[in-house]
Amino acid sequence: MAITAQDVNKLRQMTGAGMMDCKKALTEAEGDFEKAIDILRKKGQKVSASRADRETKEGVVVTHVSEDGTKGTILSLTCETDFVAKNEEFGAFANTLLNLAVENGAASKEAIMALPIEGITVAEKIVEMTGKIGEKIDVSHFETVSAEAVVPYIHSNGKLGVLVGLTNTNGADVEEAGKDVAMQIAAMNPVAVDKDGVDASTIEREIEVGKEQARAEGKPEEMLEKIALGKLNKFYKENTLLSQQFVKDNSKTIAQYLDGVSKGLTVSAFKRISIG
Repeated sequence: MAITAQDVNKLRQMTGAGMMDCKKALTEAEGDFEKAIDILRKKGQKVSASRADRETKEGVVVTHVSEDGTKGTILSLTCETDFVAKNEEFGAFANTLLNLAVENGAASKEAIMALPIEGITVAEKIVEMTGKIGEKIDVSHFETVSAEAVVPYIHSNGKLGVLVGLTNTNGADVEEAGKDVAMQIAAMNPVAVDKDGVDASTIEREIEVGKEQARAEGKPEEMLEKIALGKLNKFYKENTLLSQQFVKDNSKTIAQYLDGVSKGLTVSAFKRISIG
């Protein structure tokens, strides 16, 4: 049967695929729109499989905070090129996935992939989008933070996002303080809230590095442990959030800054996602 321009445009509107791809799919499906959609989806699967080993170093980070301000969600949708990352449709898709995750109470990337969207699963929709765009697409990170107050921050390039959870707010307006701390996290990339949150493997590595440095400096073997512990304390001050110098006022630490905003105010958790 003859495939009209109107038919091709209709399929394009339904799927977002290119005009030539739509024409070929309709021709192969002999004008059956459902079969044509399946053909396009299968093409997407082939494209997705062929690009499975590609790296996704571009993309967008999006955040959502509940109406009561106590739960935040952050998601990164990645792709291969900055050109695609800056596409309005790509950004809209990232927000669609984020909202879908929030509405369904998804707790992991795997849970998001299984959610229904437009009659298929998110995983299948991503394959479809891969076929349409021609690049590998992936939900690279998905995190949540719950606290008395959760404040989000997205860096201006859209490739770095932070959620910070605050506790002991005592009813104070902590939005500005939360933004300041979130920007600190974005800039300084701390490894944990405080030294108690630093994992054991990191501590062991820092101690060993400290010992090797002291040994290279010719320090006595019996002094190495003490010197390494001193270096570890310096590591804590520079790399754990509450002990870091506040970038806006290095005369105080983040802990001191927060305590000055409201007595006892502190950070209970944070998540930082960076693309690239």
